[in-house]
Amino acid sequence: MAKPDIINPALLWEYDLETFNYDKSYKIVIERVLERGNLREWRNMISYYPKEKIMATIEWSAQLDKRDKAFAKLFLSSEFLYPS
Repeated sequence: MAKPDIINPALLWEYDLETFNYDKSYKIVIERVLERGNLREWRNMISYYPKEKIMATIEWSAQLDKRDKAFAKLFLSSEFLYPS
């Protein structure tokens, strides 16, 4: 059971991280990072989960509001996360 390198455990405070499955519970992780994560956590999320999975989670999420969804899509498609 793999896990992203640097996702702040405080983002998943209510879960037992010893048994938490980052692959099966990817929607929870992605929503939390998009809502509350810093740039480093965003970068680690992108390196762990495929961009298509993140974008699909953004569309699926009832937790993220319209503005957060629009920002996340714009930010994920920008050069800011991985400048040349």
